[in-house]
Amino acid sequence: MPKNNTTQALHAQYVMPSYAPGLELVRGRGAYVWDADGRKYLDFLSGIAVTNLGHAHPRLVRAIRQQAGRLMHVSNLFYNEWQPRLAEALVQRSLAGGKCFFCNSGAEANEALIKLARLWGAKQGRHEVITFHQSFHGRTLATLTATGQDKVKQGFAPLPAGFVHATFNDLESVRAVLTDQTAAVLVEPVQGEGGVRPARTDFMRGLARLCREKGVLLFCDEVQCGMGRTGQWFGYQRYDIEPDAIALAKGLGGGFPIGAIVAGPRVADTFTVGTHATTFGGTPLACAAAWTLIETITDDDLCANAVRMGELFMDKLKQAAAKYGFIREVRGAGLMLGLVLNQPAKPLETRLRELGLIALATAETVIRFLPPLNVTATEIRKAARIVDKACAEWQATCDAPGPDDESARFKHLKLNRT
Repeated sequence: MPKNNTTQALHAQYVMPSYAPGLELVRGRGAYVWDADGRKYLDFLSGIAVTNLGHAHPRLVRAIRQQAGRLMHVSNLFYNEWQPRLAEALVQRSLAGGKCFFCNSGAEANEALIKLARLWGAKQGRHEVITFHQSFHGRTLATLTATGQDKVKQGFAPLPAGFVHATFNDLESVRAVLTDQTAAVLVEPVQGEGGVRPARTDFMRGLARLCREKGVLLFCDEVQCGMGRTGQWFGYQRYDIEPDAIALAKGLGGGFPIGAIVAGPRVADTFTVGTHATTFGGTPLACAAAWTLIETITDDDLCANAVRMGELFMDKLKQAAAKYGFIREVRGAGLMLGLVLNQPAKPLETRLRELGLIALATAETVIRFLPPLNVTATEIRKAARIVDKACAEWQATCDAPGPDDESARFKHLKLNRT
């Protein structure tokens, strides 16, 4: 019996079925993970943009071990040395003169931005937040309402009021919904769950100008595209703009849960004692991990590596796009790339995994690649070869006899794992 059968049985019996896991992964090293049966995979998902240093990075592991043996949690009723050090590191790399609030996840970080917008706008009678179609901001009631995808909202009515949606990369659509009730605009510089869709430069710069003109706050959701993922520390920096605040999580802790907002000078002191709080936000352990990750990215120049490796992988994926007719385009920034298909992407995700490459189908027709920031050229080329092989096999199904359904025909070939 495969080892993961026991885990699957326990999971089915005791864990709520809000996910549909595939593999049982038991260890990782660098850009690779191994399953319970000893099979090795190149991990180009990185826990959905979380393990930015890869798996079991020795510097991060050492920092977590040392801090865990010293002090893990004291609550925010007391100072701890790592929280202000981490805040300093984030502010120095983002919004000069700003301040941080620490929490535990991306949803919490975006919730904090929403509360920040409402508290800031209360004296002016402003409370609405504009977000965008195809966006994703979290799974709490407020953040799923902010999310511009109806599928995450089904069954959860009544939803909170105070959110309106505009069209991504369409500045006029923002103008159309902006009113004297608007407190803030919340935008992802790159929509991850929405299909790896980067914002256009003219759109982001126009959005920043519009917010200034109307006296509205501009917030950037950097939960997935921040922490070096796009080749800059934060996605907004690709557009030469400065938002009023940003939300962070995922890659901030390198695998250890932590979220944060960085608020610029305009709103840095909006939260006061008692207006917002969280028990686990900014613990010594979480902050030590995040500070170490930032120092490692800095010391190893991993933002530059994300640019170089992203360009290499983009080139390889574009070569595949030129060969296979079902690939519509390749898009993204740095090491946040999407292979856009003209048909459902899930069968290709499955085949990539069978061939030893972990990626993720998103937005129905997109394969999303999120390698660690320290990925090597050798690993990029290996991933590209696997993509090419899987695409070649899929292309063969176009003329192959078998079931009418694309996914079924792809499986019908009964191709063996290499």
